[in-house]
Amino acid sequence: MVWWWWIIPGFVAVIGLAIALSGLGWMFRGRPFKGGRGVLGGAVFLAIGAVVGLLGLNIQTYQRLTWDRPVATIETRQLAPQRFEATVVEPPTEQNPEGVTRTFEINGDEWRMEARVLKWKPWANVLGLNAQYRLDRFSGRYIDTQQELTAERSAFDIRPERQSGIDLWPVAREYSQQLPVVDTLYGSGAYMPMADGGRYEVRITQGGLIARPTNEVAAEASSSGWN
Repeated sequence: MVWWWWIIPGFVAVIGLAIALSGLGWMFRGRPFKGGRGVLGGAVFLAIGAVVGLLGLNIQTYQRLTWDRPVATIETRQLAPQRFEATVVEPPTEQNPEGVTRTFEINGDEWRMEARVLKWKPWANVLGLNAQYRLDRFSGRYIDTQQELTAERSAFDIRPERQSGIDLWPVAREYSQQLPVVDTLYGSGAYMPMADGGRYEVRITQGGLIARPTNEVAAEASSSGWN
C-alpha cells in the first residue's frame, strides 16, 4: 500500500488538532469569535484527515495489479446433474498471508467469477497507485438461457471478510468525473464449463479476468461444452 495514504491524513489531522487547540486557547483568553473560527477550522482539517484515512483502509481490500497474476484456482466435483461442488483457493497476498480456501455448492453447467477493477490516471501510477482489483462474486451459470431464467441459481459473496473504511467503489463511480486520479472502473468476469474432476486457474490482467483449464478433464469440458 502506498505510504502517502497514511502520511497525508496523519499530517492533515495534526494540523487540524493544532488549529483546534489554538482556537480553544483564544476562547479561554476571552476571544470567543477568533477562538470559534479556530475550532471550526481545526474540525474541518480533522474531518478531511479522517475521510482520507478511511479511504486508505478500504483500498487495502483491493490488490495492486502490476502484472498478469493468478487470483484463484478452482476444482469442481459433480454431485448430481447440473450440481457441483467447487473448491476455490485464493493464493497468499499481503492482506491474507495464508491464502483463502472456500467450498461452494453451485448449480448450472458453468462457474463464473467476477471482480471489480479500478484503474488510475498515468500520473497517479507514477506516485505508486497501480491498477487494483477485488474479487467480488462466485456463481453458477446455465448454458441454456431459459434455464437461467427458471432453474435454481446459486451465487456467493467472495469479497474480503474485512470491510473497513469507506467503500471506494461507489465513491469513484459517483464522482469519477470529479476525481482527477480515477481513469476508469469496471466489473470483469470469467466463466468456464464445469466437469467432474476439472481444475481451472483464474488470472487477472490489465484487461480483466481470464480463466483457463489446467488439466485434461477441464480442457475437454471447455472444448466440448462450447461447441
